[in-house]
Amino acid sequence: MKLKVIACKVLMRELYYLSYKSKNIVDIYWLQQALHNEPLKLRNMLQKAIDRIEDEEESYDAICLGYGLCSNGIIGVRTKKYPLVVPRGHDCITLLLGSKEKYQSMFKCHKGGIYWYSPGWIEHSIQPGKDRFDFILKEYTGKYGEENARYLMEMEQNWMKEYDNAIYIDWDEFETKDYIKYTKECAEFLGWNYDVVEGSECLLFDMLEGNWDNDRFLVVEPGNRIKPTYLDDIIAEENLKK
Repeated sequence: MKLKVIACKVLMRELYYLSYKSKNIVDIYWLQQALHNEPLKLRNMLQKAIDRIEDEEESYDAICLGYGLCSNGIIGVRTKKYPLVVPRGHDCITLLLGSKEKYQSMFKCHKGGIYWYSPGWIEHSIQPGKDRFDFILKEYTGKYGEENARYLMEMEQNWMKEYDNAIYIDWDEFETKDYIKYTKECAEFLGWNYDVVEGSECLLFDMLEGNWDNDRFLVVEPGNRIKPTYLDDIIAEENLKK
């Protein structure tokens, strides 16, 4: 098959590696990292990317999304021409761990909130830790002065109180010792617990291979759109022709 994949840059290393391995022809269109923080913007950019792809002369067998539900950022997205394939997951962490079941099990194994680290997250944004603290402090100091900057830093750090764990998702396929070391240093700086969990390529690779069983993937027919279920299957197809 010839597949067009629209994905977040946080999955760049993983999807390039898996594309090389896949028997199918895989063409990837990247969107910037962190769009899940602006779900409406993510939805609009996904839809614009799909529309642009479907207007191209080049044809595909399907469009695949390298996204989970992502703060409902994929809800309402639709195609006119190709099937739309979406992994069943709440976010990219499910895709890196390999299943929605493993994603859920991680919260049962670790007390308190989890902040996830991976190559893509580390490479494409400044993760919570000393580097982020120093970067923001310098920015605030330049704008507001040293005394005000310290006060603002206390306010800025409040959201981190929701988290107790820094967990790195490790794929055996990559050289990861520097990323693991970085995650551990971040955890020590923040006073969080630290752990490394084994990730899996199986969900992303099966998306590229066309192994789209209903338990793990939603295949939306052209003309229909994605809707949330708020159940274990996470997303469903909304038939707009009825």
